[in-house]
Amino acid sequence: MAALTEKCSRRCTALLDLAGRSFLHDYDWRTDSDFSRLEAIMTAPLVISHWINMQYNASVTDNRKFGSGNKVLHNVVGGHIGVFEGYGGDLRIGLPLQSLHDGERWRHEPLRLSAYLAAPPEAIAEIVARHEALTSLTHNGWLHLFALDDQSGEVLAYRGGQWVSS
Repeated sequence: MAALTEKCSRRCTALLDLAGRSFLHDYDWRTDSDFSRLEAIMTAPLVISHWINMQYNASVTDNRKFGSGNKVLHNVVGGHIGVFEGYGGDLRIGLPLQSLHDGERWRHEPLRLSAYLAAPPEAIAEIVARHEALTSLTHNGWLHLFALDDQSGEVLAYRGGQWVSS
């Protein structure tokens, strides 16, 4: 996931093969004086991207425990709660093998989400501090945040509430 200015987005990513593993927002912090748009990006699509990423992560890491097995055998439970594989057994809540494996190899690598935000590090940190979910995700290493200086290209990593050179 990345939130980059249009100019930086093209300059920073034009030569990269992102392999369908990116989610780009067109965002320019210079036009967001109170950082409300940055906060909206960080508290909505960033968190949702984390949820989706972790569902793939867990389902690939241990599909028997966190995935849902073979979708051909699924029986939906309670409308949308989960599925049983077959007519009984444990409730399965993750993704089916057919969403993860092409018959030869896993199609998803279990990684924690990395978000590159082209915004002042102080603004990013203040938004994280205001939202318990973001604090928990970043301080516990479930979500990796990076501040990208869209002029110099310098990248800082947010680790345990501190910015460090990456």
